Amino acid sequence: MSVLNDLYQTVIDRKNEKQEGSYTCYLFEKGIDKICKKCGEECTEMVIAAKNNDNNELKNEIADLFYHVMVLCANQGLDITEVEDVLAERSKKTGNLKQFHVSDHNT
Repeated sequence: MSVLNDLYQTVIDRKNEKQEGSYTCYLFEKGIDKICKKCGEECTEMVIAAKNNDNNELKNEIADLFYHVMVLCANQGLDITEVEDVLAERSKKTGNLKQFHVSDHNT
């Protein structure tokens, strides 16, 4: 089992069995608004670390974002394996460059 799968299982365990002093349990108690707020904060902090070219901070912010996304998934009843399935399906595609609509800004 991978570190991410282990972490997700811990998140699920905290959702199912409350543990006093657990930050994960605190997030579940506060609900979707708090969880989404934390995801947004961590995403912003990740972007800032990347823009600052600080890989040490970047890896920590990415880890924080992964964790909070896992809490979001668990809160919403979305098993992380469903996300893995989407990624696995996408990885099978080749030449998947998205074509963007070009608009004429002079009109």
